Amino acid sequence: MGSDRRTQVLDSALEVFARYGYRKASMDDVAKAADISRPGLYFYFSSKPELFRATVQHSLESSIEEARAALADSRQPLRERLVEAFDHWAGRYVGPMAAEIGVLIDSNPDLLGSMPAEYPKRFRELVIEAIGGRSPADVAGTLISTAIGIKHDAETRDEFRARMTVAVDLYLNR
Repeated sequence: MGSDRRTQVLDSALEVFARYGYRKASMDDVAKAADISRPGLYFYFSSKPELFRATVQHSLESSIEEARAALADSRQPLRERLVEAFDHWAGRYVGPMAAEIGVLIDSNPDLLGSMPAEYPKRFRELVIEAIGGRSPADVAGTLISTAIGIKHDAETRDEFRARMTVAVDLYLNR
C-alpha cells in the first residue's frame, strides 16, 4: 500500500512541477495535489530537490518500461511498436513540461545527476535492439533526435504521434 501511495504522490508531483515549474512549485502545492498532509509528504521526501529527483526518476523509469513493453509486443508491426515506444518516451512530455525540464536541467546540472544522460541511453539501446538490420544505431539516433525536435515543436500529443509516425514511415520505406 505504501508504494501505491508513494506512486500517487510522484504522479501528482509531476503534474505540479509541469504546471508551475520547479522554482514556483511548493511542497504545499504537491501535498494538496496528492491529497496528503504536508507532514505526510515529508514522510516520503525530506526536501523539494529530493522529491523532484524522485519524480523525474519515476517518470523516466515508467517511460522506459512502457517503451520496452511496446517494442516487445511482437503481435504489432514494427511501425506501430516504434511509434508507441516513442510516444511513451517523448510524446507524453509534449507541451510546457518539455521546455521546463530543459531549462531546469541547463540551469541546475547537479539536481538530476546522471539521469539526463542515463535514460536516453537506455531508450536508445531499446530502439537499436528493436530495429535490428542495417545500421540500427544510426537509425535509432536519427529517430530519437527527430522525436526530441517534434516534442519541442508539437502542440499536442496527437500531433506528436502523427509526426512521429511520418518519421517511422520514412525509415521503414527507405
